[in-house]
Amino acid sequence: MGEITSINKATSTNASLRTTIPRSIVNQFGLTYNDKLEWILKAEGGELVIQVKPIKSRECE
Repeated sequence: MGEITSINKATSTNASLRTTIPRSIVNQFGLTYNDKLEWILKAEGGELVIQVKPIKSRECE
């Protein structure tokens, strides 16, 4: 089974939500402040599969 995180309100003034990236994932991918995550959504076998691709901030420049 994977990591479990909680979903919280991003701010009290909008409907956005946020979660925390577990330390093990941060370490595994060498994520740092200002890196981005690309969210890829797929329907497979009646399930929603979410693939998250890390994009290092230096790749976005």
